Amino acid sequence: MATSFMMCTDNSNSVQPVAIITVDPASGSGKPGTNVTVNLAFDAPNGASEMHVFVAGVESDVVSLSGVASPTTYVYTIPADAVVGSSITLGFQVVDNKGYYSGTASFQITVGETLQGSITANRTLDASQQYIIKGQVFVESGVTLTIPAGTILKGDKASKGTLIIKPGGKLDALGEANNPVVFTSAQPIGARDRGDWGGVLLLGNAFVNQLAKPTIEGITPAVSYGSSLAENATPITNATENSGTIRYTRIEYAGIELTPNNETNSLTLGGVGNGTTLEYVQVSFGGDDGFEWFGGTVNGKYLVSHSSWDDDFDTDFGWGGNVQFGLAVRNTFFADQSGSNAFESDNQGNGNAIVGVCDGTTQAGCTRGVFSNMTILGPREIQSRTISANFQNAAHIRRRTALSIFNSYFSGFRIGIRLDDQGTLDNLTAGAGKHAFNVLSVPGTTRIGASTSASDANFATGLSGGDATAVATYWTNNSNTDFNNITTTTPHNDIGVNPVIFWGASTSSTYPSNPDFKLLAGVAGNSNLNSGANFADAKVSGAFFTPTTYRGAFSTTVDWTDGWSEFQPLNKQY
Repeated sequence: MATSFMMCTDNSNSVQPVAIITVDPASGSGKPGTNVTVNLAFDAPNGASEMHVFVAGVESDVVSLSGVASPTTYVYTIPADAVVGSSITLGFQVVDNKGYYSGTASFQITVGETLQGSITANRTLDASQQYIIKGQVFVESGVTLTIPAGTILKGDKASKGTLIIKPGGKLDALGEANNPVVFTSAQPIGARDRGDWGGVLLLGNAFVNQLAKPTIEGITPAVSYGSSLAENATPITNATENSGTIRYTRIEYAGIELTPNNETNSLTLGGVGNGTTLEYVQVSFGGDDGFEWFGGTVNGKYLVSHSSWDDDFDTDFGWGGNVQFGLAVRNTFFADQSGSNAFESDNQGNGNAIVGVCDGTTQAGCTRGVFSNMTILGPREIQSRTISANFQNAAHIRRRTALSIFNSYFSGFRIGIRLDDQGTLDNLTAGAGKHAFNVLSVPGTTRIGASTSASDANFATGLSGGDATAVATYWTNNSNTDFNNITTTTPHNDIGVNPVIFWGASTSSTYPSNPDFKLLAGVAGNSNLNSGANFADAKVSGAFFTPTTYRGAFSTTVDWTDGWSEFQPLNKQY
């Protein structure tokens, strides 16, 4: 819509009304160093003399209008050092031959090329320029969006920029080890924060154990995903579907509230099949969960959740994929009022049986994914560390899930393992899910919780009046180890973990940009992470898993986060 302004007219019979100037459209975009053309129309009954141009309210140019007919154009060159994601406001006034000024017509420039609306044909972005994700951007079914290595994409805060790959669409984010793809905030250096934009939603057509197709909350128009029970779907329905490749990619400051109480995750995976590749992906400072799987079978390797607000690795709706080598680093005061965990696993929104799918007799359609070689660095490496009261569990396993976790290290939360309900415990004891060859440490003094309100324990439960003995017994009987009462950093050194890689007393500006996560030698013992891994179980003996001798995500020789990750993005120059 055109924008117009008009000054009061002179009462003299010899003076006509003052000029009017309009701009249509009233906005545009362009990358630094390029030209933007503004379309202008003016009406000057007294004759047009000149046009004054303002940038951010300061006069920058005067253009003669002698002999110039309306409509006309004005070309503005975006400064080469303009920050992608910033805005530049131009103002235009006409002065007529009587010396009267028109009102000011404004034109808003968004610096950077804009992605918005629906992408309806295959498109490959240009790594030499940066992009603004403006509003809800949809990659339609049958369409592939290709993002080459080194491309920077910034989510617009005002429009709640969000990238949504619809079922049948593909996202190929093809970063390289020393040249990642980066999705980040469009806010200036030092002002970036969780929830600055919406994040990435990758959706497919694989199995979800829901009665009807679920939708992603807050997306308009609504987008459904997965293949549901109403469609007679089974866990093998579209299991091998390929929704693209996300490799060597960072997603920073996502998780905006699209609608009240509906925040997006940094990376949402809904009904995604295992033909999809997900490797070397870091999410940082997200406003909700880091990674959340809603059904599907998609696998992942080398995943990092850094300073997420809610949960790091959240699994729901019958997800049945595999993940190996993952890291969570928790910020001491970044925690959600709903209660923040490293792992949260549900089968659905309640613990009710789904007859013939996940009901205690049949577990094939339960949330049944398998994690191995995960390192969880919670917010509280020692007892004296002050942390947010909203932190809860290293792993909250509940609602009849059959999740499996092997060869992993959990540390630093108030509660270690919280197992809520009988259906979940039954799935573990029956072998539908399994937790084995893991190491758990909790700084507090209590090993076995004895009440449902326990806030400090290695093990807690909602069963047996809160007595977690059965959970602790399961843990011990399946070759897991645990220790607690950590008052100094010595126990971490002893098991091979350098205590400086915990967040500890750091801030967003002082935590290392590139921490060294490699294991130390430590001292001999059942909890030393340099040994004790086991891949004999059928759940981890397949071709996807790489056998290791060490537990956790790292060895003494390789830190796979080097080169492509960033642990201090607040002041990163993009």
